[in-house]
Amino acid sequence: MTLTVEGLTKVYGAVRVVDRVSFTVPTGDIVGLIGPNGAGKSTLFSLVTGFLSANEGLVRLDKKSLDQLSSVERARAGIVRTFQVPREFSHLTVRQNLMAAAPKQSGESLADLFFRPGRIREEEAAISREVDELLDFLRLSHIALTPAGRLSGGQKKLVELGRALMTRAGLILLDEPFAGVNPVLIQEIASRIRDLNATGISFLIIEHDLGALTRLVSTLHVMDRGRLIASGAPAQVLANKQVREAYLGGTS
Repeated sequence: MTLTVEGLTKVYGAVRVVDRVSFTVPTGDIVGLIGPNGAGKSTLFSLVTGFLSANEGLVRLDKKSLDQLSSVERARAGIVRTFQVPREFSHLTVRQNLMAAAPKQSGESLADLFFRPGRIREEEAAISREVDELLDFLRLSHIALTPAGRLSGGQKKLVELGRALMTRAGLILLDEPFAGVNPVLIQEIASRIRDLNATGISFLIIEHDLGALTRLVSTLHVMDRGRLIASGAPAQVLANKQVREAYLGGTS
């Protein structure tokens, strides 16, 4: 799935938090998005995924416009996001968190519950197998029955990634997947991202750990004060004078 963003803008009062941003995430690519705090990166994610409405601009997935779709409808179309601070269901187990993210099931319909119990059991069994495979892939099987609220920050990031994968999205937006994560688990998460990308899933990643990010991505976009100020290969972008000035002069 190719994401196309054209002239995306979000205004709060007199402040243009996201200011006419345009870029693409090609099918099967891993793309990075960086910038100092307050640059507008997370707001951009919310605009792309429908958690916020844009004042101007267009968002397309392949050739389909997403502009009139809600966040739920955009997820069904194949684009989902994670959050900088994980939003797990803390009282549910890791396994239950993944089960809850499965696409709409027949059992959610009262009529199906009464008249098609066999179909419901088959769907539940299929989802259960999918969850087990995903827990194994994410190296979470050993804590599958642990309440998600008890996990480390890095483990919660993996649970969020698992929930995104349960939607069967073709494009996943990751907001700070390495923040607050120990170096060993950073390598684990990065490895899972590479493996998933090899299956055709595209990624757009916000991250402050430039070393970890640049080892993953082919293209890097830089935002500052709501605007896109540089795009290109990571080494080229990080050598850009305007990018260096943005980081040195950006808010902490």
